[in-house]
Amino acid sequence: MMDTCSVSIALAVIMVSLSGGAPIMAADRTKQTEEEAKQQLDRFAASYKTLDEWQARARNIRKGILRGAGLSRMPDKCPLKPISHSRRELDGYSVENVAFEALPGYFVTGNLYRPAGLKGPFAGVLCPHGHFPGGRLRSDQQYRCATLARMGAIVFAYDMVGWADSDQVKHGDPNALAFQLWDSIRAVDYLLSMKEVDPERIAVTGASGGGTQTFLLAAVDDRVAVSAPVVMVSAHFFGGCNCESGMPIHRSETHETNNAEIAALAAPRPQLIVSDGKDWTKNVPKVELPYIKRVYSLYGAEDRIENLHLEDEDHDYGYSKRVGMYKFMAKHLRLDLGRVSNPDGTVDESKVAIQKQADLRVFTPEHPKPDHAVKSAKEAADMLFANGRGPQAPPTTQSAQTRPGQP
Repeated sequence: MMDTCSVSIALAVIMVSLSGGAPIMAADRTKQTEEEAKQQLDRFAASYKTLDEWQARARNIRKGILRGAGLSRMPDKCPLKPISHSRRELDGYSVENVAFEALPGYFVTGNLYRPAGLKGPFAGVLCPHGHFPGGRLRSDQQYRCATLARMGAIVFAYDMVGWADSDQVKHGDPNALAFQLWDSIRAVDYLLSMKEVDPERIAVTGASGGGTQTFLLAAVDDRVAVSAPVVMVSAHFFGGCNCESGMPIHRSETHETNNAEIAALAAPRPQLIVSDGKDWTKNVPKVELPYIKRVYSLYGAEDRIENLHLEDEDHDYGYSKRVGMYKFMAKHLRLDLGRVSNPDGTVDESKVAIQKQADLRVFTPEHPKPDHAVKSAKEAADMLFANGRGPQAPPTTQSAQTRPGQP
């Protein structure tokens, strides 16, 4: 299903957070024309020639992203206090329902997939989901996570804010981008809290809105060693939801960037960009990839950036896209592709047992949310921004988008 959205345009003013917190910055831009995007990348490329010049630019962009998300001064990290239940032992892997506290009483919820019959240490892979119906509970997400686990990775699939078990902040909240970026940073902490996870082999991959989470996390958290954003890297489209472009991470008085350049911030770490011919990633081979490759070349790391472009495919994380990702992760995370391959070399996902969505839920009548859980988005926002939002640039005159029918 195409992850499209209808547009609701608002004047870019300082808005009072719908979550009841402090005023937040105006919304970010959402798109520009393809020609504007090409010209913008040309301007960016002209601003640096050497590695030192690029690294100075990259530092400023990272500061701009965190400043725009209100995370220049991140909150103190609280104990994770992980919750786990309903572990099922399956063919070559296990799955359990888990949660942890990203902030006191504010939970990140999801499923943890572990390899079976293998000895660690293991790579750790984060699998955020996009705005596809079902989120982390849908079958293609289960195929992805379980297959990676069968290959020898510990995999965490987690909810976007306002989806499935993550109901303390609505997805349309103006601070959704900040919450999701913080959730992802804490998800890295969660993986690293497991003694069997190799801290040198942390990866992230997601499609669409999950692709946005992938390249944003890789941009600001250098603990991510490998990344694979799927059907989202575009110089002309900035994401169609508050959780992607609802805060001014792309432009302020002190920085200007786009999602192609944000993806380039992962350099020189290995990155696979998956694109297709029927959405906003259609130009990747000719527009976005050359720019990103140029950045990698400054590090002498051209061999660490790859593009899988599927011209006849659409906006999803389908089988052929997953296969490309499996091969890339096997190569850079030292996973065993042979454990999921047929004699002819094709990847076999048939041993993945698709679970009923209800069986993957974290908070149920039998496993209720803890009593100390925060009761409002305002409580969560107050903690997220407890150390202040940091120095804020004035808002830009851009518009915001929301997706209809979201929780």
